Amino acid sequence: MAKKKLKTVLIKLVSAANTGFFYTTRKNPTKLTNKIVLRKYDPVVNRHVLFEEKKLKGGKKGKRGGKK
Repeated sequence: MAKKKLKTVLIKLVSAANTGFFYTTRKNPTKLTNKIVLRKYDPVVNRHVLFEEKKLKGGKKGKRGGKK
């Protein structure tokens, strides 16, 4: 039996305060076509700031890079 393909993609929410702090989350691109901007807590500056969506480097989770 084949597994169902997930419709969600992993994204990174990067702090607008340029602290380097980020959250990771999933997004369904068919339902949410715009970039996500959320107000969340940044522990580096001890405040709630805007977090903007960026692409998550590294591709798919669980990808193997070994030789065949």
